[in-house]
Amino acid sequence: MEYKVTVATGTSEYSGTNNYIYVTLVGERGESERTVLDNPGLDFCRGAVDDYTVKSAADLGPLILVRLEKQKYWVEDNWFCRYVKVSVPGERCSYTFPCYRWLVGDKVVIELREGTAKKISDDTLPLEISHRTAELLERQKIYRWLAWAPGIPKCIDAKSEADLPQDVRFDNEKRSDFVGSLHYALLELSLKKLAIKFGKSWNDLDDFKRIFWKLRSPIAEYTMKHWKEDSFFGYQFLNGSNPRMITRCKELPSNFLVMGDMVQSSLIPTTTLKEELMKGNIFLVDHAIMDGIPANVIRDQAQHIAAPLCLLYEHPEKGLIPISIQLEQKPDKDTPIFLPSDPPLAWLLAKMWVRHSEFQVFQLLSHLLRTHLVVEVICVATLRQLPAVHTIYKLLAPHLRYTLEINCRGRTQLISPDGIFKRVVSTGGDGLLILAQREYEVLTYRFLYSVLLILMTVDVLWSDHEVEQDSEIQAWINEVAVEGFVDVPHFGLASELKTKEELITLLSVVIFTSTAQHAATNNGQFDWCAWVPNTPCTMRHPPPTDKDAVTMDLIMDTLPDISQSCLQMAITWHLGRAQPDAIPMGQYVEQYFTEPAALKVIDKFRKELKELEEHIIAQNEGLELQYLYLCPSRMENSITI
Repeated sequence: MEYKVTVATGTSEYSGTNNYIYVTLVGERGESERTVLDNPGLDFCRGAVDDYTVKSAADLGPLILVRLEKQKYWVEDNWFCRYVKVSVPGERCSYTFPCYRWLVGDKVVIELREGTAKKISDDTLPLEISHRTAELLERQKIYRWLAWAPGIPKCIDAKSEADLPQDVRFDNEKRSDFVGSLHYALLELSLKKLAIKFGKSWNDLDDFKRIFWKLRSPIAEYTMKHWKEDSFFGYQFLNGSNPRMITRCKELPSNFLVMGDMVQSSLIPTTTLKEELMKGNIFLVDHAIMDGIPANVIRDQAQHIAAPLCLLYEHPEKGLIPISIQLEQKPDKDTPIFLPSDPPLAWLLAKMWVRHSEFQVFQLLSHLLRTHLVVEVICVATLRQLPAVHTIYKLLAPHLRYTLEINCRGRTQLISPDGIFKRVVSTGGDGLLILAQREYEVLTYRFLYSVLLILMTVDVLWSDHEVEQDSEIQAWINEVAVEGFVDVPHFGLASELKTKEELITLLSVVIFTSTAQHAATNNGQFDWCAWVPNTPCTMRHPPPTDKDAVTMDLIMDTLPDISQSCLQMAITWHLGRAQPDAIPMGQYVEQYFTEPAALKVIDKFRKELKELEEHIIAQNEGLELQYLYLCPSRMENSITI
């Protein structure tokens, strides 16, 4: 028998190899010859799809595995294999074996299952079952849990991204762009020249325009022009990077000392605060979670934190506008209530303090904790408990791409003891961990599935009995709940799945969090934070207690200094910009599913996403400020930045 074997090499830099590659086909009736794959000329070049002939003494029957081996030729040269296809002599059918893995080292061997998704109950042959077991045992040695900090979900056991296996690392292009883009941003802002003036304040608000050069966006420029306006301040609570904090207020909190007569001038003349509360037109943003968080010390200068409460009113003509601000959670008789009727600079500074708290909450809690770290738990558990042939592994794999590396980089470069948060953010240092621990005391699984996708693929392929009896699925959810979230006791995720609906819900949460939720918090951060006074990363003076004492000099001495401002702008551009190698939601470069039924569902999903995008664009047409962060073409399939 002669089989036609097609081998596809990866398309990224350094995917090709000059090492020896061997293949063995394994079927129900035996194995083929171990065959070196060697055509005239160069084999396994970057992006190549090469055909070879593999011989067997007899018909192998239905194919189960493809065994690939790599051996050194002169020097070690890693190889990324996308897939292997095998055509059977005399038959129209062919087998596809998805790989999407690196072969690293000399005399390395990997075995690939045929691409049809299979639950453990679908495998009946001893070879199939032993392969599943061996694959998971090997992965469990490679991917290990680490308790990063008390009260925080566990993470991958890696001191830095360099400790990660090659299969979950950035491609070379991604790695080069990640490092290069930050250097570019810092150079564009002339940080090396400006940072010489450590601790020096800007002279006035217009000075911030000096770092608005090439790094800009239409929304960032709009923010620069309109950030002082009350209506724009209110707009950002619904359309900015942190839309989860605002709530409808039916009754004022007992610690918010605002009275009806204080805000009457902000309401329409024919109503009162009490009436608008009853009508549902009053809203509250409460940053109580910030209360008592220890502030950072940067270059021997203490930074400052507030825990403001902000009351907003849905005005029939002006839209959502702030009507009162209190900067402390435990006020006394001397605690000021800031109002739009106050001296303009006092009201402006009070709004800055609210936006400063927004920066802390959205960057650390809404963005890092509620998306990055939650999805990392799923990623590690998936790698440890679901074999590549499992339906759920195939479904989730595209939504876990690059997440482990970006999280490792975040822990070592962003929130580490000497990271960017420590250098420029008021919650850097000890406050960061305390704030994170507080968030996980209140974050629940139920909250995460308040918005869901409907994954009909699972609905079609599974029944309640199959979910409950799937030992790999049960090991997976147990690992998520008992290992990943063991230090988050109030999270509320059960350690077993009993029904199809529970599985659908969990998968929906994972995919929604890694796509739409992450896009909503991450993608607009440069737009809203590039103009530093709109969303300052730190405050260098305490909150004001005397409205009449607020001057422009006090405001400039309170806002981030020159070097802090430059770094805030550079980092938010670096992390919020569109990634050059982004894979949009619903596009699957790595095709783990091969069967027609699954491909049909994927095609239907893509069409629905296209219709949704057209609807979003139509809704935004003609708007000066457009909300396009959740266009499917602008949402990545996974958390990669």
